[in-house]
Parts: sequence; structure tokens; C-alpha cells
Amino acid sequence: MLSTLAAAAAGNIDAARLQAADSEPQNWYTGGRDKDGTYFSPLSKIDASNVNKLGFAWSYDLGEPMRGQEATPIVIDGVMYTSGTWGYVYAVDAATGKQLWRFDPKADLQAGRNPCCDLVNRGVAVWQGKVYVASVDGRLHALDAATGRQLWDADTIVDHKLPYSSTGAPVIAGNVVIIGNGGGDMGHGAVRGYVSAYDLGTGAFKWRFFTVPPAVGQPYENPELAAAGKTWDPHRKPEFNGGATVWDGFAYDAQLNLVYFGTGNAAPYDLRQLGPAELDGLYATCIIALDAATGRMAWYYQETPHDSWDYDAVQKLILADITIDGEPRSVIMQASKNAFFYVLDRKSGKLLSADSFAFMNWASRVDMKTGRPVVTQAADWHGTAKNVYPSWFGAHTWNPMSYSAQTHLVYIPVIDVPTIWVDLLHNGSKVQYIEGFFTAQGIIPDTTYDSKDAARVFGPVPDEPAIKAMRHVNPVRELIRAWDPVAGKVVWEHQTSSGIRGYDGGVMSTAGNLVFQGRGSGELWVYAADTGKVLKVIQTGSHLMAAPMTYAVNGEQYVAVQAGYGGTPITVGPIPPSSAALKYQNTNRIIAFKIGGGAVPTPPLRTEPAMQTPPQQKATQAQIDAGEIVFIAQCSRCHQLGPSSTPDLRRLDDGLHVAFKDIVLKGLLAPAGMERFDDILSEQDVENVHAYFIDQSWVLYKAQQAAAAGK
Repeated sequence: MLSTLAAAAAGNIDAARLQAADSEPQNWYTGGRDKDGTYFSPLSKIDASNVNKLGFAWSYDLGEPMRGQEATPIVIDGVMYTSGTWGYVYAVDAATGKQLWRFDPKADLQAGRNPCCDLVNRGVAVWQGKVYVASVDGRLHALDAATGRQLWDADTIVDHKLPYSSTGAPVIAGNVVIIGNGGGDMGHGAVRGYVSAYDLGTGAFKWRFFTVPPAVGQPYENPELAAAGKTWDPHRKPEFNGGATVWDGFAYDAQLNLVYFGTGNAAPYDLRQLGPAELDGLYATCIIALDAATGRMAWYYQETPHDSWDYDAVQKLILADITIDGEPRSVIMQASKNAFFYVLDRKSGKLLSADSFAFMNWASRVDMKTGRPVVTQAADWHGTAKNVYPSWFGAHTWNPMSYSAQTHLVYIPVIDVPTIWVDLLHNGSKVQYIEGFFTAQGIIPDTTYDSKDAARVFGPVPDEPAIKAMRHVNPVRELIRAWDPVAGKVVWEHQTSSGIRGYDGGVMSTAGNLVFQGRGSGELWVYAADTGKVLKVIQTGSHLMAAPMTYAVNGEQYVAVQAGYGGTPITVGPIPPSSAALKYQNTNRIIAFKIGGGAVPTPPLRTEPAMQTPPQQKATQAQIDAGEIVFIAQCSRCHQLGPSSTPDLRRLDDGLHVAFKDIVLKGLLAPAGMERFDDILSEQDVENVHAYFIDQSWVLYKAQQAAAAGK
């Protein structure tokens, strides 16, 4: 336990300390370290001269379930605070990894099915002795930083009948703590986005800002929605809620008292379903600035009007003071999903620059007079499947980028990947709806892409030669790029994965002229910040998606990163071949490094359960085919036919086959993350899905038997 003196000062961060964060470089005060969210540290004891000696210091096991880890820990005065799946919170001694306390939010298990992309959580906020976290069921919790005791909680969800969830980190803005939510991709009508503000001390509700207008004919909750209402089809049905959720990416300027955030995709993806009007759909895919005291809008900038490609604008925002055309400007910067790097005046929202930091074919440029992208014909996937860059992953997503105060470069984890967009209603598809994609499908044409098999289910799609002909590089790859935000150009880059996405991690930079990034392969890579020279590679045996961070205790500098495979990857396919999670168990843990440390202990080897002889197939081919359609529509966003962080349902044992119906319809395994689905699946649906899994089990079983026989 903490000493009495330490307990009294636990989590002792306030406006003055945050403003002077650079004078206490041993601490990492916010998700992005400082008030500007730069993911840059002034620490420099680890540098090019000694980073080759960087090694294992300690690790901390985050426990079950073994799913995605996306948070960056916070360190204040030698104590590390972070969050994990469901909204668990952990406090550990930052020098040893010894647990001080652990908080279980006791989240509603049924809410575990609401996130589009796993049970992830992107971090906590710490302020004046309290730790704030949002659990997956949308409750905001305030905890005593010394003990983990809950002080208050607030239900932030306006309608629990809709698939809302919370996976992002809250932000402290003046006298309030603010949180958004997800759900903009879920259900037939999605949810309606908003942010909510609560009193820091008591949890009392202060204000709420909705990001899209209500159903036609309903009153506007805030005046700004009157303008938004003119940009949505006036004949839309009330079941379409609009999306534009705020699931990540807050920033705050204390001098202006403005809180900034990005909004997600418009919903549904095919906005023609709302009516014939080709309107912008405010305030989806916007960066918005609100007065933190009142919740009233100061300005907005829409990055992707009439969004039809899932180009959320929720990526991390970085505040900076830079010189543009000889004039000092206080700006806000974002490497957006849509592949443009935006620099805006953070007081007025004026667009200062928008340069492409990754390959794109959906737009040719941003018109600087109007601020609007110039959309190309290649982006129109309605009726005919098209291969569009960037993909629905975005050219950059939630994984943090870093801005170095030393080099004045931004280090971006870039996703150079396309999507084959399929209009399910007009492309001859057997599937008419997919949970998480509405009436569209976004296929990633990586090395596993089989155009004939895709066409069997979804109708005509581009073939492999057509995909390869679009580029002179591999059509699916990831990179780390050092970007000059003033010149709008790449300074250096490294390819981090190719062929199949590696789901590589976020980035951190330091005054030691270093840049750190983890990879899905389990390696922590260290580069020279100015030149990109590779200085050190450490194998951890764990898939690294989150951004590393650094801190010091008693003069010793540490680097730490949270490890665990999951998140969006589980919706796309089996664990990629390059991932450490395919070789080793997906142990969720924090790994800390220091100079003079040794090799990182790897988790136990991953093992698949022994393949039992599948049950006798009693279903007809029509039932099996129907089961495949239901699986694609309702199950494929979490389950894959292959190794993943969720079970491969071809490998069910006899007991699970017997209990299959109760698992799906009654939530027999809800504590493990498999909630009930009796509200959307019938008994016949479940029987058909089960028949499809039995069919696929026999395919796998026979293949294994043939391989064992040497055939």
C-alpha cells in the first residue's frame, strides 16, 4: 500500500502542474503526456549513445480477457495509472510494476457486444487526486487515486436500447470531465452522437452537445443543430440516427477554454437510404470546438462532407505553436482517416493547410477556398464495387501520432491500404446487411483476397490483377512517416508491414532524438528522430498496438507500452501471420524497459485446442448456406474462421456444440464476452449458423487428417 504521505498526494495533477509539464519531465500527465497531447517527452537520458542497451525492466499482467489493449499509461510521481478491457483500471508502482490497486467497473455484460471493434479502452484521465475512466457500458467513473475506491459514477448514455458504448478516454476541460461514445457503425440505424460534461468533484451533469440533428420534427437540443438540420435529407426515417459519434481524440486549450474533438462517420454509410438529397450531413466527420464552460460551439470544420467511406475525424488531435508563412500560429493538427493532414487555427477553425500524407484516390485535393475535398469518380461505389484508397481503416486511425518539440516533425503510423466497397443492395450480393457496415461491405484486398470467393457471396468485385495494377507498390502495407507539418511533405519513412496488415502501433518521440513504435510482430523499434536511422529493435513476444510512453523514477528513465492483440483486427480476419499473437499467447500486459535491462520474457506459446471429430451434419445444404449468410451478417465482426482473440468456432468441443443454442440465445458465456443475441437471431437462425460451423469443422478436420496422413 502507499504510505500515508504518498496516498495524500496520489494523482496530484492540476492546471499549474500540467501547464509546466516540461519542468517535470519524469511524469507523463495525460494520454499524450502534456497539455498539447504531443506524445513527446523532454527526457533524454536514453539516447542514441545508449539505446542499444535498452532492455526489460518489469511487466504487469492485466488479466483476462486476452483482447485488444489500446491505452497509453499515465505516470504521476512514480505511480502508473491505466485502463484495460471493459474499463478496468490499474495502479502500479512505476519502478517495479507492483500492483497498488485494481478497479473493476462491473460493466453490464450485455453492453460488451455494442462496440464495433472489441472490448478496448483507450485510457484514463487523472486530476486532483481522482482517476476518471469510462466503462464499456457508458458509465463514467471517478476513483480515488490512492486507493481505487469509487467516488461517483454517472450514466452517460441517453438511450440504452441503442447500441451505445464507451471505449475512449475522458478529457479534463476546466471544471468538467467530458466523454463521448461509440455506436455510429452499429445496428440498422446506428446511434446519435454526442459529448457530455460532468462536474469533476460530484459527477453532476453539466451540459451535452449532440453532433447531428434529431429525428425530423423533433426539437433541437442546442442552437447549432438548426444549421445541421439543413444539411440532412428532410425526409429521412426516424430509425436512422445519424452517427457522428465521438469515440476518441479529445484536446483542450486552457487559455481559450475550448475543448476540441472529432466526430465519426455519418450513418448509414449509404446516405441514399435517407433520401435523394446529396447534402453534407453536419456535424459528421468534423473537428468541433466547444466552450468548455457552456458546451456551445465556437467553430467547426468538416473534413469529409457527405461521408460515404467511414472517414471518421476522431484521430488524436495535437496542439502546437508553429510558424506558417513567417507568421506564428497556434494550431490544431490531425492526420485524418481520409489521408489529408489538416492544420487549423485553433481559435477560429480557419483551415491553414490540407496536404495528403498517404496515397488516396477518393479525392484529388482540398480546395483551399472552400475547405472542401474534390471528390473523384473512383470514390463512387454505389452500384458497382470499387477499390478506394484509403480504406475504412483510414490512412491513420486511433493509434497516436507524435509531434516532436525538438525536430518539429510529426511521426505518423500510416495505413496504406484500400477497401473494395460493395453496395450490397445493388451488386448482386447474397448478403443484404452486415452488422458494423450497414448495407455495404468493405473488403481488404490483401494477400488472402480471393476475388472469386468474394464474388460468390457479394457479386462482381475487382480481380487481383486489377488491384495490383493500381499501384507500383504492394496494395496493402503500413509505414511510419516523419512528416513536416509546415512544408507538408514526408521527411523519412519506413515500411512496417506488407501484404497483410500488421496492425502496428502508435508512436512516441523524445528529446533523446528518438522515436519509438511497437509492431504487431512484437518488436519495439527505435529510430533516430531526425534521420529515421534504425537504432534498436527489441522482441517482446506480444502484439504492440498502443503508443509507448516514457517516464523517470529516482533518476532512472523507463519506456513502457501496453500489449495485447485485438480491436479492429478481429473484425477483418484471423490473426495475421506476422503477429506475435499467432506464435505466443495473447497475454495482456504492460512491459517496461530501462537501460541495462535484459531480454523480455515472452508469453507461453499459443496452442490451439485439439480438433475433435465434428458432430454428424444433419442439416440440408440450404440451411448451411443460410447459416453462412447469417454468420457474415451478424457474427463475422467478432468471430473468424481461424486463430483470433475470440474462439474459432470450427473447433468447438462436444459440450459447446450441445450448449450452442443457449450460448447464443441465452448468454450462457456472457462473462467471457459472448452476450445473448435473442433479440436479433431466431432459433432457426442459430440452428443454421450451427450447421454452417459444423460444415466448416468437417472441412478443417478432413484437411488435418489428410495432412497427418501425408496426402
